[in-house]
Amino acid sequence: MRLPGGSFTFSGTGSEYANPGPRFTSRVAFAAAHVVADPRAENVPGAPAVPDWEATLAFRRHLWSYGFGVAEAMDTAQRGMGLDYPTARELIHRSAREAAAVGGTVAAGVMTDQLPPGPASLDEIHKAYAEQLTDVQSSGAVPVLMCSRHLAAAATTPQQYLDVYGRLLAETGTPVILHWLGPAFDPALTGYWGSTDVSQAADTVSELIAAHPGKVDGIKLSLLDEAFEVALRRRLPVRMYTGDDFNYPALIRGDAAGYSDALLGVFAAIAPPAAAALRALDAGDLDAYGKILDPTVTLARHLFAAPTWFYKTGIAFLAWLGGHQEHFTMVAGAQSGRSPAHLAELIRLADAAGVLPDAELATHRAAAWAVTVGVGQ
Repeated sequence: MRLPGGSFTFSGTGSEYANPGPRFTSRVAFAAAHVVADPRAENVPGAPAVPDWEATLAFRRHLWSYGFGVAEAMDTAQRGMGLDYPTARELIHRSAREAAAVGGTVAAGVMTDQLPPGPASLDEIHKAYAEQLTDVQSSGAVPVLMCSRHLAAAATTPQQYLDVYGRLLAETGTPVILHWLGPAFDPALTGYWGSTDVSQAADTVSELIAAHPGKVDGIKLSLLDEAFEVALRRRLPVRMYTGDDFNYPALIRGDAAGYSDALLGVFAAIAPPAAAALRALDAGDLDAYGKILDPTVTLARHLFAAPTWFYKTGIAFLAWLGGHQEHFTMVAGAQSGRSPAHLAELIRLADAAGVLPDAELATHRAAAWAVTVGVGQ
């Protein structure tokens, strides 16, 4: 097969991980899943999202079968980049029902995207958060209080963040997961928690958690700063869910003082080898853990390369190559978010990382794609 940079042949190494195997137990790991678009619908920029519900839920069954929880309706699902709140709410409830049927777990995003774009008052932001929190709790999913673009625009001090989140935590009857997404993933979230100084922002997060004991299960941290995450997890009395798609092997492995659990977009792409690595970690086999998981990092760093927020395009592309959906179409036309050269390199790296279980299928689909984008022959 011809790709930019030369000919390429799939190795077939992904078949080694094609069967799920026993569940891993030593870490809690959520995979943030994408949404499979309906290719027959008007999933173009600016149009309402129309998922292929069966294919979307089938991908979640795939993740559950490997032992992962599903992080639902978050940024990997194009929340804020094509997935509107009515569709997100339906997705959360469908996914939670499916999880209950198969014994899976779901954590679901709570944010303020039912508000129109533009300015909103802090009271309006609290009400929007509270409405979605009620929706998620009614589904049975674990709420994830996601970062809000509205709050980032409206709040100018740490105390305003403490007030909005404090009201929500006082109102919730079940523990939630906090969420700290850095500007690499969404520039509109610059200065979240009231400061562009992450040390000061961490003080605000620590104060919030201390003021509401028992209300926070953990925090998902996606700042792509390994040293900062280690320091923060040692400081906080709750779980650290790494969202660092660049440094996850070391953070999950941990050190003598502790480790990070995981809530990762990359796990949606690398679930089979990642599950095998986590089983090796269960057994205390650190050599096998590194041997399996370390090769996925090169793939992840390419997948999440700047502009990072287009990583969803690569996630959907790999799901198609891996046989988890029948097309490479995304809501809001986001399949155009990465260049042919970027996706061609993703093919090579995915094969090397062992994430494509069927070499024959991947070859057929990659060759067809290469012709349509003008790089194959």
